Amino acid sequence: MFLSRLVLLAAAARADDSGQCNAVELDFVVLDGEASHRAIEDDIRAALLEVGLTARSRFLEKEEFNTAMVTGDYDLVFSETWGAPYDPHSYVASWTTPDEAHYSVLQTHEPPLDPKTFASWVANVSSEVDPVERQETWTEILSAIHAEVIHLPLWGKRIPSVVGRRLEGYVSGPQQFDYPIASVRVVEGSKNVTVAPGAQTGLFKSVGPLDPHGYRPNEFFSNNWIYEGLVKYGPSGRIEASLAKTWTTEIRDDGGETFRFSLREGVVFHDGSAFNCTVVELNFDHVFAPPLRGPDWHGWYGLPGALANWYCDGDDFVLETTEPYYPLLQELTYIRPMRILSPAAFTHGIYTSPATHNSCPASWGSITGDDGSTVTCVGTLAPSGTGPFRFVSRTVDDDDDDLDREVVFGSNPEYWGGEPDIEFVRVLYFETHARVEEALLSGELDAVIGAGVLEPSDIQDLQYSADFDVLHSEPTQNTVIIMNIDDIDVRKVVVHAVNKGPIIERELGGIEQPVSQLFPESAPYCDVDLVPKFDYDLEKALLLNCPDSQTTKKKNTKSETLYGALFAAAAVLAVVLTIAVCYMVQKERAGEPLFMPLTNPLIEDEVQLAPIKEDSEAKDTGSKTNAVEIQCLDGRDE
Repeated sequence: MFLSRLVLLAAAARADDSGQCNAVELDFVVLDGEASHRAIEDDIRAALLEVGLTARSRFLEKEEFNTAMVTGDYDLVFSETWGAPYDPHSYVASWTTPDEAHYSVLQTHEPPLDPKTFASWVANVSSEVDPVERQETWTEILSAIHAEVIHLPLWGKRIPSVVGRRLEGYVSGPQQFDYPIASVRVVEGSKNVTVAPGAQTGLFKSVGPLDPHGYRPNEFFSNNWIYEGLVKYGPSGRIEASLAKTWTTEIRDDGGETFRFSLREGVVFHDGSAFNCTVVELNFDHVFAPPLRGPDWHGWYGLPGALANWYCDGDDFVLETTEPYYPLLQELTYIRPMRILSPAAFTHGIYTSPATHNSCPASWGSITGDDGSTVTCVGTLAPSGTGPFRFVSRTVDDDDDDLDREVVFGSNPEYWGGEPDIEFVRVLYFETHARVEEALLSGELDAVIGAGVLEPSDIQDLQYSADFDVLHSEPTQNTVIIMNIDDIDVRKVVVHAVNKGPIIERELGGIEQPVSQLFPESAPYCDVDLVPKFDYDLEKALLLNCPDSQTTKKKNTKSETLYGALFAAAAVLAVVLTIAVCYMVQKERAGEPLFMPLTNPLIEDEVQLAPIKEDSEAKDTGSKTNAVEIQCLDGRDE
């Protein structure tokens, strides 16, 4: 009862305080079914209510959610950066396109964050040749975004993995859905390994058609096992060799840039076809055919627009851009759409026309570009790449053709990087997180790799198991709340009002890490110190939105605050002691003393408890509190 009264008093105090705040209502859009967002949505609303901001949540299905983001029909909305290797340049460049959530946000901002100026700024940094100048410009861009407080950064997403100890050597990949199991060694038992991977759908459902030149429902992780690009994305954004063993860059006299790639020799595809420059050129001809460079197809990132020409010069593959474009190598690491497919998987082999029989998904049909040229999409014949694992088989659900019950991948004995120790990987479908955990504990599963497969609490519990290694990647992307709110002071209130650490610990099992900036520090050019710090600060939030209540609060000194806390603690202790003493007295009166009478040879008289007397003054005044007087008598009247 006492605790309930304290809670009610606290709630009443908050309500009274918020009555002196500026009343602001915010439209909070949440994707229905997104577990982590739903888990903390009410915590965010409660924190905002403390400072007078009323957030009303709308839970929307995927299509409605996307529409709200694109049209700007929101004040607050959960979002994520695109993560490695897309951050920061591809993500930021997308803000100036109408089908992205930030587009509506920028419409209300002055330069340099208005759409036109911002687009020019990002384009200029992308063509900057000097790395030092490039870093300085990125620091300016990130500082400008930070100063406008258009995001509430929440946490950095770390990719969890739970690996049985009969396997060793697994290290999380540097980007989401990068599961480098080729490095795993089997130290005990069968060389066949069962895995439940994190997918775009959370729990795995299907690998899709395994087409390297398409998008959903193709899964990143499986395409990444099968196909490779010229280069790959390494830790901290380092560009590493893949099918190209070395490369050089040169600024031409006409202002453009030339990239020359020296390709690996002796590499073969899973179907036995030879890898060479002609095959690379064929893949580029199909993926970057002019009609496919538009924003509705492959033109969502910068590379298609930057390319001017590509060709083979002997055994070397050469790319030319119209102007310097520093993200080119980084964008060649993307898992889609530019990974190298075997020539035998094109419908007419090495001579397949990119215009009449393009490798783009057949469901895309015929596409006409701005230049009037047309491509007809016919898809591919088979999944065949040069990666460490090859596709073997799939078992489709009896009632749902879009559901893979099991997909089997085999090691590539001809892999240029060395044959993996694992012979076969069986990817299994599970309906629920609970079934995944059950299979893991029973030994049916060897590993769970990726986010969205196990509940955060389950991962926490498994950290103490002797049977598994629980690993987490460095943050690969940041979860944020985008704020489409005109008043910057209200945006600052939101940022200062939310104490992220305890929320993440309570709702997400403490797996994720609180962040204070838009991008992970591991993203290229993003390890910068942005000021001022827009972190949790309730006093600042109150000062901004509840100036009257804050003025009253400011009259309290630190000493008064300390005394108040000590007084409250003393009051609680007094109540507890009173209850305890009353209980003992009642026992005494009932003839059931809790303790034997105290005697002491130095004290003649026995220590006694005086009768409890009701405070007549409290009774007469109608007080709801009965005062209790407790006296200890030693027999001497002083």
